Amino acid sequence: MHFARRVSMVAVLLVASAAGLWLTLGAGGDARTEHVVAGGVPMDEVHPPVAPGERRPGVVVAHGFAGSARLMAPFGDTLAAHGYVVVLLDFDGHGASRRTLPRDDAADTVALQRNLDTALAHLRSLPDVDPARVALVGHSMGAAAVTRYAAAHPEVAATVAISLPSGADRPADNLLLLVGGLEFPSFHTAAEVAGEHSGPHHAVSTVPGVEHISILFAPRTHRETAGWLDDAFGGPPQPGPLPNPARRVLGAVLLMAALAAGVIPVARLLFGRPGGKWPRFDGQLIGRVVRVAGVAAILGALVAPFLPSARLPLSLGGYVVGLTSVTGAVVIAYTLRKPESFRVAFAAPVLIVYAAIAVAIPLQLGLTYAIPGGLRWFLLVAVWAGFAILAYGGERLALGNSFGVLAVSAVTVVALTAGAVAGLTSSFVLLVVPLLAVLLWWQALWSAVLHRFEAPRWLIAAAGSLLVAWPIATALPTL
Repeated sequence: MHFARRVSMVAVLLVASAAGLWLTLGAGGDARTEHVVAGGVPMDEVHPPVAPGERRPGVVVAHGFAGSARLMAPFGDTLAAHGYVVVLLDFDGHGASRRTLPRDDAADTVALQRNLDTALAHLRSLPDVDPARVALVGHSMGAAAVTRYAAAHPEVAATVAISLPSGADRPADNLLLLVGGLEFPSFHTAAEVAGEHSGPHHAVSTVPGVEHISILFAPRTHRETAGWLDDAFGGPPQPGPLPNPARRVLGAVLLMAALAAGVIPVARLLFGRPGGKWPRFDGQLIGRVVRVAGVAAILGALVAPFLPSARLPLSLGGYVVGLTSVTGAVVIAYTLRKPESFRVAFAAPVLIVYAAIAVAIPLQLGLTYAIPGGLRWFLLVAVWAGFAILAYGGERLALGNSFGVLAVSAVTVVALTAGAVAGLTSSFVLLVVPLLAVLLWWQALWSAVLHRFEAPRWLIAAAGSLLVAWPIATALPTL
């Protein structure tokens, strides 16, 4: 019976993995996608089926801060389904780009405009694009960039700005402004201000029930974006139903869930039959963990801006590395009052590689660009080290209780949020805190599973922290 259950579990995981791959890899339908680099700017071209010699309107899609062309891929699917040729670019410092993002705001603006200029020039050069009919779509930082570009280039037929962060600049004409109903009030204000200063052909629309990231996958966002461009070009070049914009995300979540559950059979192969128990909630333990971790996290939040790690060429990453390293080091120092022995971790490389696969493949296929390159390999090691120290300190302080580990993570997230509110680091942290919380919860789940198999704490910390560090090191822009 035990063998049959294990076989059934593996079969379910394989089916779930296959379904996740089908959802992500088949999201583009019959459109052809090609990755190119033009003028140093990485781009993904999306070409709908066209007759020989036919030319279609073209659209450049720009991502936001810490985003990538892959994060915006659902817009490629949507617009290609209506017959548009789409170019999704990676701004400097983002995604597959090997350039860095300037630290100076003025130079940053110039770099983004230069990237858009390169992307539009490449779009117009494609044989299936009518160079006289082009449009722009952007999200957050990309929304500010495309509105600024379109205002200076009236030949751009239409612009869609999603979650525009500021309405101070003179916006473009023929402008659609979309904002999520759950976004911070400043985004709603920016949309209203931009609408007041734009030309007569503009619209401001609120997408209910979504915030700064989920607005990218809301069907209404995609319907209104496609509809606005259709109106600008006199109708869709290729009428047809729009695909589900959440398909890639759903596939990535399903694949990630299958790989997360797969840690159970992997741990069984590495460590044998589980001898431990699932964690139980212990209020007294959690209280002690919160007190110690709270003091450590406050110290980390205050000290992080002055550490050498603050100079890491990764936006926000240096502060995060400093905070997590100090918090973890203080917690470890507290727990070292009691000696602890470790088992030989012959399985460490296997488990760490599996953790890398479990986070990188779903992200790359369904969400955003997640393959480190050049400087990002070094940054990945640095960010991983910070979260590994934190995770190991949490494991020691909580005595292996995953609820306690989660409490350490929660305290750290609160300290990180407080640091952003107090001006110790960029306020952009407030937008990524929910995603960081999800990653830390996932790490705690791995901790619970691996404790059941009595894996050594240092290995649990090393493997689990990689799940958190990888998205941060590959998504945040390099400087």
